[in-house]
Parts: sequence; structure tokens; C-alpha cells
Amino acid sequence: MMELRHLAAFTAVAEEGSFTAAARRMHMVQSAISATVRTLERELDVRLFDRTTHRVQLTSAGRLLLPEARRTLAAAAAARDVIAQAHGGLRGTVRLGILQWHRGFSVPRLIAEFRAEHPHVEIELHRGDSTSHVAALHKGQLDLAFLAVDPDVAPGLSLLRLIRDTMPVVTSPDHRLAGRTCVDLAATADEPFAETPPTWGLRMSNDRAFRAAGLERRVAFEVADVATVLDFVRYGLAVAIVPSWVLDSTSGVCAMPIRSGAPVLTISLATVAQRDVPAPCRALMSTAWRLAGGTPD
Repeated sequence: MMELRHLAAFTAVAEEGSFTAAARRMHMVQSAISATVRTLERELDVRLFDRTTHRVQLTSAGRLLLPEARRTLAAAAAARDVIAQAHGGLRGTVRLGILQWHRGFSVPRLIAEFRAEHPHVEIELHRGDSTSHVAALHKGQLDLAFLAVDPDVAPGLSLLRLIRDTMPVVTSPDHRLAGRTCVDLAATADEPFAETPPTWGLRMSNDRAFRAAGLERRVAFEVADVATVLDFVRYGLAVAIVPSWVLDSTSGVCAMPIRSGAPVLTISLATVAQRDVPAPCRALMSTAWRLAGGTPD
């Protein structure tokens, strides 16, 4: 008979696009994953995957089965959650995608608060950028993920907004713009910029603001670390637009608000909209919402 483990193996291969990756995800050897999927195919008397040397693709039958398999696995997980709550609280693992920088919202504090309430739930952290997290959520590789993007950049996801920040421009203390009460976005367009990679939500927000204003700018230095961005600014090599929460008295830079059309950065917790959210994930989202104090406007 068809078993949950058969559907779990099938779903993992479908979402990962690879038997090898599915085996890593399920902590099994590849031969066991392959055997489990073959058993399911015999049970259903249908081929679920087209296998070649370099790729694995769902057949038409596999594409029909995938949403039903996901629903069945979600229902089984929900049943386990109900029983777990009746016998000592939530259990399970939450695969959480975190960003390269989180000073605006403390992930360690979130986990500490959550663990105090739900000690039997494990949090498995996966570091990446917003773009990779969006893909991993859709593939089923993550349960929840922090994103620094607007909803239109994350189709098919539900976003719980935790932080919203209207970002300032930062310069070195001796820069021509330093010390102004506010700065026009156009006044920065001819400056060399230090920036994060294009796949980061911070970069997307900045690029969007310049496009909306009909302005072009030059990114002179691209680094995958906000602290290094500030270093380029501090030494007078570039200007930057960064979240206000990365700045403090030791930053060594001058921050000025942008008069109009300033980039706005949001930090949200995301889930896949069309999938049931397991109880441990809902509980973690609830804790994050409480720590954020609701949605700041």
C-alpha cells in the first residue's frame, strides 16, 4: 500500500529536481530514495519521473500527483501537531531561511523566546539572500524565510511584515553632502555607490527607487556585506543607501534623510501561500510578530 514515506520521497525528488539532492534533504542514501519512488510507481502503475543522465523531470502523472501528495503530507503533519500538543506541546523542525544581516530583527532573540515556549521544536537555519530564499520556499526546501523584498517580487508567497524602514543616504564626514538636513535622490546620482549584490533585497529596493525617479547611478563597489559597504563610505570611496538600523555612533559616517522617493526596505517572514502552514511554523511566526510589536507603518 501507498505510505507517507513514499509520498515524502516523491515530493522531495520533485521539488529538488534530483535524487541526490532529495537524498541529502531526507538524510537517506540515494539508492533508498530511488527504491522508494520505484515502489510508489509500481503501486500506482504509472511512471512519475522522466529520468535522464543529467536531469529528472515530472511526467504528466507526476505533475498531477504532486499537489495531492503535498496536501496529504500536510494533513498528516497537522494530525501529528494535534497529538503533540495534547501530549506535551509542539514538536518538529522548522527550516528557517535567514538573511546575511539581521541587526534590525534579532534571530537569536527570536529563537530564544520561541524555545522558552516550545522547547521540543528544532530550528534549522539556512543562510542566503532574498532571491535564493524565494526559490527554496517554492521548492519546499524551507518552511519559513526572512525576506527583504516587496510582495510583487515574491509571487505565490504570503508575507508577514515585521520591519519597515525608510532608508537614509550615508556619506563620509567630509563629503560635500555631509551634514545636510535632507538630500534629494538626484543629488546622489553622480556619486560612486557601494552596494550589495543584485539578489539582495536591499539592492532591489535601492534600484527600484532610482528607476522610479528616472535616474541612473554608478555602482563602483559591490560587496556581500553591509559592514563592508559602510567601510567604503567611511573612507570616502563611495556613498550608500542603507537601513537606519545598521547605523550607530561608531559607524563613522554621516546619515541624511532623502527628501522624496527614498528607498523603503521591509523585512518579512514568508511562507508559500497555497500550502498549509504547520503548527510549529505558525507558532514561530506568532513569536516573531510579538517581538516586532505588530507592523510598523
